[in-house]
Amino acid sequence: MTTLKENDKAPDFSAKDQNGNIIQLKDFAGKKLILYFYPKDDTPGCTAEACNLKDNHNTLLKKGFKILGVSADSEKSHQKFITNYELPFPLIADKEKQLIKLYEVWGEKKFMGKTFIGILRTTFIINEKGIIEKIFTKVDTKNHTQQILDSY
Repeated sequence: MTTLKENDKAPDFSAKDQNGNIIQLKDFAGKKLILYFYPKDDTPGCTAEACNLKDNHNTLLKKGFKILGVSADSEKSHQKFITNYELPFPLIADKEKQLIKLYEVWGEKKFMGKTFIGILRTTFIINEKGIIEKIFTKVDTKNHTQQILDSY
């Protein structure tokens, strides 16, 4: 579980998206950023979350938000995921888990009675000045947009 807290300065990052383009936190200066970490492309919960954000993309844009997803999947996997679900936002391919560890969302999880280490589904809302405004650790994958909007 992350030790980052609301009102902390968001950790700076530089990482590659699904097309190999470098994306940095400073690219979002002056905008609100929904930085969401998810376990794996093309899995039921992750697909539900991505599609919920996609289906409400225009609403989020009108409210001043940009969206950036992060998982440890490869660029190729992200490209397929984006194509299959027509996702209108970039996905960071963090295979080395640098960003995942920077935001402290790598840890112990339980699923179907088993304990293992993996990405803890977490969303950070980072404001126009690079400050973490909100952290969601209990993400409702099917209604994540509403969770975000209800916090504003």
